[in-house]
Amino acid sequence: MSPRALQDFKQDPVRSRRLPDWLRLDLAAGHEAPRTDALMKELGLHTICESGRCPNRNECYSRKTATFMILGDVCTRSCHFCSVSTGRPEALDREEPRRIATAVKILGLRHVVITSVNRDDLEDEGAGHFVEVIRQLKAESPGVIVEILTPDFRRTQPNAVRMILNEGPDIFNHNVETVPGLYRRVRPQGDYRRSLELFREIRRAGDAVLTKSGLMLGFGESREEVLEVLRDLRDAGCEFLTLGQYLQSSALGLPVEEYIRPEIFLDYKKQALDMGFAWVESAPFVRSSFHAKESFEALQTLLGTNKSKTVDVRSFVDSGESPQDKFARVT
Repeated sequence: MSPRALQDFKQDPVRSRRLPDWLRLDLAAGHEAPRTDALMKELGLHTICESGRCPNRNECYSRKTATFMILGDVCTRSCHFCSVSTGRPEALDREEPRRIATAVKILGLRHVVITSVNRDDLEDEGAGHFVEVIRQLKAESPGVIVEILTPDFRRTQPNAVRMILNEGPDIFNHNVETVPGLYRRVRPQGDYRRSLELFREIRRAGDAVLTKSGLMLGFGESREEVLEVLRDLRDAGCEFLTLGQYLQSSALGLPVEEYIRPEIFLDYKKQALDMGFAWVESAPFVRSSFHAKESFEALQTLLGTNKSKTVDVRSFVDSGESPQDKFARVT
């Protein structure tokens, strides 16, 4: 949610009665957001930071992190939590990868997250475009951390995963978004099992990319339902996890059923680390790319390498201690 959207939310007499104190933050625009937004407009690019009305936009920009949304700004699916437009997308923009690489170089970004709308209309569902973006980024900004946040590739998943892995992204992210019992209401064109299968597909490919997923809370899910999803993700091979509060970003979005207290997020973090997740960000304003650069660099420090590894990232810490716990202890 953008600062303006959150301010409108607070001023709405009906909604503001429900907004708890821990969500009443001063989200000043800062100096990085206008500069980045101006460049995106100049280059004809989209960021999910703006399209998704993310509350952490300026913090990420100030940390030299940004999330680009590729394949246009019109989605072929209609998830009921999302503020991105649904409809018939325009033709694929073949120059977009080059412009993204240019923007990353100009801004001096060190961690880039590439996400996209769903493009069920394309033969490869957009996988080839991800490939070209990664290639351009690595050519223009050697050493930049590339994190991808992809759709589920429901028709082409095995081939799409392998195409993308061949380009060597550092982190492969796919959000399950919510618990399976709420998919029909929250993510009607998604498939929970297919999302889990994407992580298994990565493991079958034997690649050393770090894997990541996220959920939004507050749709009416139970604690046991959330914990079951976390267990499913670990069983499928997921290593990084983000948990954040769902906030209705437009009048058309699903209403918030519950505002989850900060201490509940902390409990979920503890439970997730106990299950074996290597790194967990869990708090009301967490989004999928929140502190992405910091979590990746922390694991690099602990592993003593400049390349990502996923061959049992817990094997280098003491029994019962997560990599995240160890990083907090030794820094």
